[in-house]
Amino acid sequence: MIRFEQVTKSFPATGGRESMVAVDELSLEAPTGQITVLVGPSGCGKTTSLRMINRMIDPTSGRILIDDQDIASVNPARLRRGIGYVIQSAGLFPHRTVVDNVATVPMLLGTGRKKARDRAREVLELVGLPGDFAERYPSQLSGGQQQRVGVARALAADPPVMLMDEPFSAVDPIVREQLQDEFLRLQDELGKTIVFVTHDIDEAIKLGDQVAVMRVGGRLAQLAEPAYLLAHPIDDFVADFVGRDRGYRALGFSEAPNLPMSNEPSVPLGTTPEEARAATSDRWLLVVDEEVPQGWVEPARIEAPIEPSMLDRGGTVARVHGPLRASLDAALSSPSRRGVLVDDDGRLVGTVRAADVVQAIERVERPEIDPAEIAPTAAPVE
Repeated sequence: MIRFEQVTKSFPATGGRESMVAVDELSLEAPTGQITVLVGPSGCGKTTSLRMINRMIDPTSGRILIDDQDIASVNPARLRRGIGYVIQSAGLFPHRTVVDNVATVPMLLGTGRKKARDRAREVLELVGLPGDFAERYPSQLSGGQQQRVGVARALAADPPVMLMDEPFSAVDPIVREQLQDEFLRLQDELGKTIVFVTHDIDEAIKLGDQVAVMRVGGRLAQLAEPAYLLAHPIDDFVADFVGRDRGYRALGFSEAPNLPMSNEPSVPLGTTPEEARAATSDRWLLVVDEEVPQGWVEPARIEAPIEPSMLDRGGTVARVHGPLRASLDAALSSPSRRGVLVDDDGRLVGTVRAADVVQAIERVERPEIDPAEIAPTAAPVE
């Protein structure tokens, strides 16, 4: 567990400017084995708070404890070697191969070169960079692959604590989502104590076991689980930061009930125009490959056997009994306005209409407000 106890960080006056308080009496706990996300606008002290945990910055007052040990009593270099640290730009050594980048910390801790490189290959496999990726140089990797190497390097010494400072913000949205999913898979497997900094509320909601929203000036506004934060923002600042579509985001934490599904007609790739038109009287027809949905096609407009280039792939796909948000999005994004639902193996189960999902949403209960839970999580507004 990481615990902040009334931690303040102020920077002295320089160049005629007044002293600046970056973090103001911050008290919070990051539970063992969970992801705590610090989120807030620029200038709210997120990164400063993170960097105080590994003593890259020392607090002006207050204490930070890891497993009840005051970090001020630990040699900074030794402290840092026991904490994984991932930054936005990956920070790789350009003149070293990927495997040697990852082996750096274990070797600093006294592990022999061969053993450290073997461990590096293990964690590269964990983050999805197997085989010959190990012998490449950072310049030979994409941005997303470099970030994976950064995560692997932080994991190489198997630290119990990891600090992550906007690690996925420099990559494109598709790669970012892939990295987030991979990160959650790894965390489910490894169970690290993680403090994660982001400015993106969607990323915070997706990744955090708990989310700490911070105000400009480094004060804690609210600390809560994502579903509770979305349902019960403590004041206007948190409500505005979380966003006016927070009700839609909150659907991501509500499991879809037994939605009224239709048995959707479907045809495989390679189906002729005549066969496609005979399969449905509807404008749109679902195309599958070994029962896995591939996209939609308009039978009246095709003149050759169906191939992938003909498909409308705009609609998303949702899992049966997955989040209500995914089911609603599948229905709204589908060109047919019928959301495609699949089982855990990705095979077609049926389709659902948005109106039926909305009816299910109306039956979902909001989490009850417990004032005893709210009060300790909020910093007073001055």
